[in-house]
Amino acid sequence: MCRHLAYLGPAVPLADLLFDAPDSLERQAYAPQRMHGGGTVNVDGYGVGWFPGPVRYRRAGPIWADANLRQLAGTVRSAAFLAAVRSATTGMPVVDPACAPFTDGTWLFSHNGRISGWPGSVADLARTLPVTDLLTMDAPTDSALLWTLVRRRLETGRNPADVLAELTKEVVAVAPASRLNFLMTDGSVIVGTTWTHSLWVLHDEESVTLASEPLDGDDAWREIPDNHVVVADPSTVEVRPI
Repeated sequence: MCRHLAYLGPAVPLADLLFDAPDSLERQAYAPQRMHGGGTVNVDGYGVGWFPGPVRYRRAGPIWADANLRQLAGTVRSAAFLAAVRSATTGMPVVDPACAPFTDGTWLFSHNGRISGWPGSVADLARTLPVTDLLTMDAPTDSALLWTLVRRRLETGRNPADVLAELTKEVVAVAPASRLNFLMTDGSVIVGTTWTHSLWVLHDEESVTLASEPLDGDDAWREIPDNHVVVADPSTVEVRPI
């Protein structure tokens, strides 16, 4: 479906994780190792957002074809960022606004997976949103709808981990074959879920990275169990069942 990652810690060049790591996000776009049957490559778009800001850059097409991004990523240093590469579900548009990360100006959000039975399976969930929210979604895709649902719930002040866990259960109840790995950050915490796709964490004394696959051969990478929600910052990593 997709590959994504989020990082919090001392400021580093974006290129460290996007391009320079042995199994960087760029490499995961054309040679992913842990897709769990959810596709083979991730060449339908990419995006990265970073703090302060958030500032966002996203495009349709393969990440390795964008020389501007490679140059930008080598120049920009950030202590908090989220990036993704996309494998579009058949029938969904391959356009810039369909690419993660999505943002409300506070959070950056990515969805790795798909909603089964789209769009009919989640029509009732969509009806819970104001019509203006539906009309102003970034793109007519399952990921954009999921972000719109998340964003609306965050606006009520609800706990982000609870929002992601509850939405996962609601979608699975009406679309059981869905794949729902979420990842989001506000620059101070990373919140993610695992639901049929892999998610790994690397945590040391100064930083934390969550990624669909390990970015290198460091034995400290730990896989998050399936059907769990994770809340992480440079000091702690909390994992609990959904």
